Amino acid sequence: MLGPTASGKSALSLALAERHGGEIINCDSTAVYRGFDIGTDKLPMEARRAIPHHLIDIADPTEVYTAAQFAHDAAAAIRDIHARGKLPILVGGTGFYYRALTRGLFPGPGADEELRARLNRIAAARGPERLHRVLRGVDAESAARIMPRDLKRIVRALEVYYTTGRPLTSHFEQTISPIADCDVRAIALRLPPALTAERVARRVDEQFARGIVAEVEGLLARGISPQVRPFGGLVYRQVMEMLRGVRGEAETRALIVQENRRYARRQLIWFRKEPNLRWFDGPGEREDVMNLVEEMISDGAGH
Repeated sequence: MLGPTASGKSALSLALAERHGGEIINCDSTAVYRGFDIGTDKLPMEARRAIPHHLIDIADPTEVYTAAQFAHDAAAAIRDIHARGKLPILVGGTGFYYRALTRGLFPGPGADEELRARLNRIAAARGPERLHRVLRGVDAESAARIMPRDLKRIVRALEVYYTTGRPLTSHFEQTISPIADCDVRAIALRLPPALTAERVARRVDEQFARGIVAEVEGLLARGISPQVRPFGGLVYRQVMEMLRGVRGEAETRALIVQENRRYARRQLIWFRKEPNLRWFDGPGEREDVMNLVEEMISDGAGH
């Protein structure tokens, strides 16, 4: 089950899991990290309705958890859940993780340290956004999924392009999914931009009320480096900047809303290029959406 941020994926997945004896597999690239809870909207244990959730809190913040590792771990979880007679329900908004699992992942060339050093020097002098603009010119799909300040992923995508002469995303056609033998029912949620904006604004208010600032301060107090990957994600990056005095809380909240709306648009662009998605219009907790998804699952209409 895919969908942009704040589209109601969690509510829909819980309802489906209860009705069909399902277990939920996380497909969000930041929720895999321990300690990063509020900014990723992880459901607290008491809200999970005793439904098992997999691939949440499985990596330390200092680790680099890759899409390849996710595909391996998610495939193993799917086979284990199937073996126990349960229904695996993959839920999240990280399109690259979903693609790695359902279409396979190009392993890519080995590291080119000289090229990486050159790209990092450019980023140090002109900012990672400069490299992101370069990436947009040679691999628009990768640029759409990679945040403008996610230097490691930007450098890797450019490295693949300059090493192979082809964008990273073009290599996916030659890959094999680790769950190629499974029947995948692909569901995607879609909301009008105005509704997304309203829901995102409400979610940001909730995140601050729940203590996102205290969560970030606590992680830093534990000695977690500001440079670890999950701190580069949405919400966390802006809160870190606020704590450094870049802007005040009101401006930070407004910026997070704005960046979430942009991210939702990029997610939709990415998802539209995925084959065999069945789209449903409306938030996941709305009864008519739940009923339509239920019909699709019950009648066996895969796509």
